[in-house]
Amino acid sequence: MAGTPNVAVFGLGSMGYGMAQSCLRAGLTTHGFDVVESTVARFQDEGGAPGKLIEIASDLDAVVVVVLNAAQTEAVLFGENGVVAQLSEGAAVMVCATVPPDFAREMAARCAAKGVLYLDAPISGGSIKAAAGKLSIMASGTADTFEALAPVLDATAETVFRIGDAVGAGSAMKSVNQLLAGVHIATMGEALTFGMTQGIDPVTFVDVISKCAGTSWMLENRAPHIVEGDYTPHSQINIWPKDLGIVLDVAKSAGFSAPITAAAMQQYMVAVGMGLGGEDDAAIAKVYARNAGLELPGEDP
Repeated sequence: MAGTPNVAVFGLGSMGYGMAQSCLRAGLTTHGFDVVESTVARFQDEGGAPGKLIEIASDLDAVVVVVLNAAQTEAVLFGENGVVAQLSEGAAVMVCATVPPDFAREMAARCAAKGVLYLDAPISGGSIKAAAGKLSIMASGTADTFEALAPVLDATAETVFRIGDAVGAGSAMKSVNQLLAGVHIATMGEALTFGMTQGIDPVTFVDVISKCAGTSWMLENRAPHIVEGDYTPHSQINIWPKDLGIVLDVAKSAGFSAPITAAAMQQYMVAVGMGLGGEDDAAIAKVYARNAGLELPGEDP
């Protein structure tokens, strides 16, 4: 990239907005696009570059896609007014959504046919780390692609794991991470509410378990939300049926049984059925609390 890199971030949700802010802070010319126009306006008020996609696409060096799923990713890249057809040859696309490895390979092939580089780059770390430019990125792609996207990776990530040259490897690693993360959150909710049945209040649970062998990053990050009775969605319940669904589909294609993942998946599906889909994923504890007749902190008696 000659001069100041010109970047567009598609998807200004909790993760994408933070990544866009990190690119701005690093001095990159950063455009933000989202279906919510007020979010785009807020980003521009904070220094985001103006301009409609059709006006600026040919000048973009990099596109960062931080949407919810494969369907939204494909729509951004190749749907009506898709960005790939508008990019100049040699531009690079960095896809951060959790998607199946086969889908990532398909998108990479379609980008290559247009002379566009593709980095399979799922992310981990949550919205706070996204805003701080300290994400972990599990990336796979060619050396040329990594080089083209170096300014964006430097701006948004604390750690970039180079999983390999072959697109799909990054998404495969993300599915492993999501298996663990989804199970850990569900198990946290189960353990916290189990403790309540034994007279252990959530505050004591967090104080003790966070310093014992049974802890996990997800427990230490999510259990305080339950203690505070605050289910503001930093990471929604709705994410997990999709992400664990990908894990189970990949497992099925490999002839691999994943019974613990399947059990966690069912708890998230129950949570969605309870109307909790838009809440923070710590709300998985509400499934266990309802079944056990427990009252979580902050709930009306």
